[in-house]
Amino acid sequence: MEAAKNVIKNAKSEVSQFQAGHEVPIQHQQLPGLQSEIQGPKPTSTHVPGEDGGYAKYKAAGKLQGKKAIITGGDSGIGRAVAILFAMEGADSLIAYLPEEETDAQETQKRVEQHGGKCYLLSTDVRQKENCKHIVDVALEKMGGINIVVNNAATQTMIQKITDLTEDQWVDTFNTNIHPYFYLSKYAIPHLKAGDTIINNASVNAYIGRPDLLDYTSTKGAIISFTRGLSNQYVGQGIRVNAICPGPVWTPLIPATMTKEAQDQFTSPMGRPGQPSEIATCFVFLASSDSSMISGQSLHPNGGVVVNG
Repeated sequence: MEAAKNVIKNAKSEVSQFQAGHEVPIQHQQLPGLQSEIQGPKPTSTHVPGEDGGYAKYKAAGKLQGKKAIITGGDSGIGRAVAILFAMEGADSLIAYLPEEETDAQETQKRVEQHGGKCYLLSTDVRQKENCKHIVDVALEKMGGINIVVNNAATQTMIQKITDLTEDQWVDTFNTNIHPYFYLSKYAIPHLKAGDTIINNASVNAYIGRPDLLDYTSTKGAIISFTRGLSNQYVGQGIRVNAICPGPVWTPLIPATMTKEAQDQFTSPMGRPGQPSEIATCFVFLASSDSSMISGQSLHPNGGVVVNG
């Protein structure tokens, strides 16, 4: 009974914040950013726009019943929303995150369990290949298998000119944003079978070429190419690999990495940034059999930005 009350309480809190959350106060955090420390409306993990112009809780349909998922960066933002919606659809998950994100990770675990799923926590740095191998080993130990790999962890830092972009930052961004996608996929794919999926989180920036995020944008372009190549390797075995390319989304990465001017302009053609829940529905689609004929492709929940590719 207490768990049910908590679910209702969280749902009411999220929907009220979501309705008021199209305009968010300018704020700043230190990297990696914590969802618990966001000022004003928090990102929503469970509510999506409804037909009446309001916001309604996501309606699950058992699409991932019995599935086991690995989610990197699963403590907050899009990763948290994916873990929760996966749980609502019947999947268990193991989420990987940095040690300094422990409080957010514990909140994600609580929310997943309130929706009937299991959520295993693993604090680790995915920039190290041995840690990616460890993630796979722990997932197999805790969940007994892997059906879905969500490569989501990422970082960004705004730099206006290439001459001011340090070599160390360039290398660290690639070490964070693309190399772990390779490591985790490499170590997980021997344990996947027909019907299983890998979903890579890319960005609209790979298509528009955002100039003040050159290194970040470059890694997101690499993710698109990685997705296409890996899909071509395994699509014949029934293992599908796809990417999602979000536009502006209200997550802890925004106050942790964007300037006041950038936050002030943080919107989409729809007149608002997206919410993590609106991106997570795409992950559910690509993880389920609803997308059984889709592989090597990219979905574009970007608020109306027209892209080619």
